[in-house]
Amino acid sequence: MGKGSAHMAVNSPRDPQDVGYKWPTVLAIAVHVAIVVFSLISLPTRNAEPDSSSIVQATLVSTETFTDQAQQATEQQAAMNAPAEAPTEPDAPEEPSASEQQAAAEQQAAEEEAAQQAAEEEAQALEAAREAAEAEAARRAQEVAEQAEQQAAEAAEREAEAEAAAERQREVEEARRQQEAAEQQRQEEAEAERQREAEEQQRREAEEAEREREAAEQQRQEEAEAERQREAEEERLREEEAAQREREAEAQRQREAEEQQRREAEAERQRQAAEAAEEAMQRQLAGEAEAAANAQQAEQAANSFINIVRRAVEQAWLIPAGASDSMSATLQVRLGPSGEVLATSVVTSSGDSAFDRSVMQAVEHAAPFGELRDLPADQQRNLRQFNLRFTPGDVR
Repeated sequence: MGKGSAHMAVNSPRDPQDVGYKWPTVLAIAVHVAIVVFSLISLPTRNAEPDSSSIVQATLVSTETFTDQAQQATEQQAAMNAPAEAPTEPDAPEEPSASEQQAAAEQQAAEEEAAQQAAEEEAQALEAAREAAEAEAARRAQEVAEQAEQQAAEAAEREAEAEAAAERQREVEEARRQQEAAEQQRQEEAEAERQREAEEQQRREAEEAEREREAAEQQRQEEAEAERQREAEEERLREEEAAQREREAEAQRQREAEEQQRREAEAERQRQAAEAAEEAMQRQLAGEAEAAANAQQAEQAANSFINIVRRAVEQAWLIPAGASDSMSATLQVRLGPSGEVLATSVVTSSGDSAFDRSVMQAVEHAAPFGELRDLPADQQRNLRQFNLRFTPGDVR
């Protein structure tokens, strides 16, 4: 039941708002792109720019006009000069004079120079117009690009907002699904808890019924056992009455025999008490002798250990240079279980701190005194603390 409910909560119908912003955003971007394309196509018609081909044609026409005017001026000048220089032979063409040829050459050079200057000015005008057209086209392209970029940014912002809204919607939906799953799990856990309680109740009832049955069986067995015990008790009482009489007779015989034995035992006890007293006296005398021997042995062992310590300390003792033989110091030494020095203190000072300190350093340098472990336990306890007296005259 819990797994099915959790599966239904996970596969709930999807909210249309999760995908509702995607296609409108795509369509909006497509519309803006179409608007930009149409604006690029229609811009030249609204703002008519002079065509480069028309500028070239105008330039050519103007050049031809200047040339024709120069040619016409030359012809008019030649016509005005013709009557003054009437030819001798009207029917034959006259050769132009050198001055006329020079004038014609100068006129032609002037015309060519004027034409060249006009062509250069026209070319400059064409270049300026081309640069202006290119600048205007670049400006318009920049405007179109900026507009397209702004529209793309707005579309991206709208798409981000749509995506954020969709994400929030998904989070709300996910939270709702999680809440439903948690509620479903709580209900399942509560149902499982009720089932466990019901099973526990059934188990307790079954155990109680079993205990009652066992108690009834135990009571029946106890009653039967009690009946057997009563019968056995009655039989025992009858047997005891018979045996009592026999015992009383036997008791009388035993009392007489016991009285005889008591008298004999009393005599034996007095004899053993006398012997025990004698033995105790002998043991006491032997113990006192052994104790005296042990005390003497312990004293000898203690003196031997203390002499060992004294010799070791005297060997490690660096007597100060100014110490006299009359100086002496008594130290109290406290040892550990393994013979290590735990503490040293001055009991009787020599009056010279350097002398006292040299004795204490000698004790510390000579330690540990492992011979302490070779002594019996009671002697070790007695030798944990002792006094040593040091005099330079005893060492020198």
